[in-house]
Amino acid sequence: MSETNKLDFSVEVVLYPLALVLLMWIVFWAEIRFNWDFTSLGINPRKVSGLAGIVLGPFIHGNLKHLFNNSIPLLVLSTALFYFYQSLRWKVLIYGFLLSGLLTWLIGRPSLHIGASGVVYMLAAFLFFKGIFSKQYQLTALSLVVVFLYGGLLWYLLPIDPKISWEGHTAGFVVGLAFAFFFKETPIETKKYDWEKDDYNPEEDDFLKQFDEDGNFIEKVPEELPDIENPPIRIVYTLNKDNKKDGENLK
Repeated sequence: MSETNKLDFSVEVVLYPLALVLLMWIVFWAEIRFNWDFTSLGINPRKVSGLAGIVLGPFIHGNLKHLFNNSIPLLVLSTALFYFYQSLRWKVLIYGFLLSGLLTWLIGRPSLHIGASGVVYMLAAFLFFKGIFSKQYQLTALSLVVVFLYGGLLWYLLPIDPKISWEGHTAGFVVGLAFAFFFKETPIETKKYDWEKDDYNPEEDDFLKQFDEDGNFIEKVPEELPDIENPPIRIVYTLNKDNKKDGENLK
């Protein structure tokens, strides 16, 4: 990968997640600045008018605390998605965004559901379970990081607070888990040793050529041995610049 491609890749990994979070803050700022209230545009379960909330609801938040609590994990998890799952990132983000909202619309209480928490739960579930299923140490390590940072989110899958849309959380979690099963692509190439490849021929292996059929090491004797009795004579000449001949200036 060239330096230009590396730069473009690093910018892309951060740019899109940051733009997504920034859009939520712009919507919240517009509500305060112009005294608007977009809550009515949230997901209204099982009502045709509430279908628009599947797209609009994640960008609407009730207060600054609600917005902040969703912004940090969304930024962290979406950045991890874009970095580790390049071939899947847009599929997971867009389809997960829509399906989480649709499932919330199907199972939610008759109330207005707003906020990006469903998307956060979708990303957390996908990153965790996909990393475990992949059996690759990089992605497994990512799964452990997700658990360490956001393991407490599991409590809010239950209806412990009537003001919290646990249905949205559960919908996102279920979609993320389903994606971990559905998307089979391996984002990181698994390296194989030569002896693990299908076209491996042990007779052409330079390492195995050093052993005989019984597994004994074959000691190779050099064809030409040095003459120990008559070693070569080496003469070294040393020029001492400090010694000057009479009448000469050496520089």
